[in-house]
Amino acid sequence: MGNIHKKTEEEIRRINELQRRYFDQVVDIFEQPLPEDVVERLEHIVAAGEIREGDTVLDVGAGTGALTPMILSYKPAKIIACDLSGKMLESLKHRYPSVETYVCDVRDLSLPHESVDVTFINALFGNIADKHSALANLRGIMKPSSRLIISHPQGRMFIEKLKGQVPFSLDSLPDFLEGDRLLSPYGFEVVKYIDEAKLYIILAKKQESKKEKWLETAQ
Repeated sequence: MGNIHKKTEEEIRRINELQRRYFDQVVDIFEQPLPEDVVERLEHIVAAGEIREGDTVLDVGAGTGALTPMILSYKPAKIIACDLSGKMLESLKHRYPSVETYVCDVRDLSLPHESVDVTFINALFGNIADKHSALANLRGIMKPSSRLIISHPQGRMFIEKLKGQVPFSLDSLPDFLEGDRLLSPYGFEVVKYIDEAKLYIILAKKQESKKEKWLETAQ
């Protein structure tokens, strides 16, 4: 992505702190019911994750839990939510006590190696200050053949309109080629791309390593 540059650690911490303060202050807005058309598009986004019963699902930037009831309908073994805003996660935990929550940047999320089946980054990807470290961490905690969904229920142009209206920088959502270039060094292959006026989805699958493929063939 042309507008993503490697930020210094100081810049990353400053952006994260601005986001934490902002979303702590607006938690009441995110607790309001969503319009029906947005809910329908979120259902489409969750369906793209191909969640199987018993999966472990990670919701990055989960906020107050917009995706949580939809994920629960697929009967996962566990839902893990991480967010920079503690107040957002307090709201989520109050409504969905079974969700495991972590107040942190996804790059700092500490989970067991290859323990996650599906990861959603919904309405958040442009907010992540250190995308490279985030993707490197996800590569480690996600299983081979797991699914990564980067999405937005309002489409790419929504982010462009939002720039300048929030007190922190936002990156544009990548097109297909940009997404593929960004994700492939971390072992993710883009297998589905939707770029509509009010729906954006990248579905990428984590590829098996050469060692894993050899073991599978040898069995």
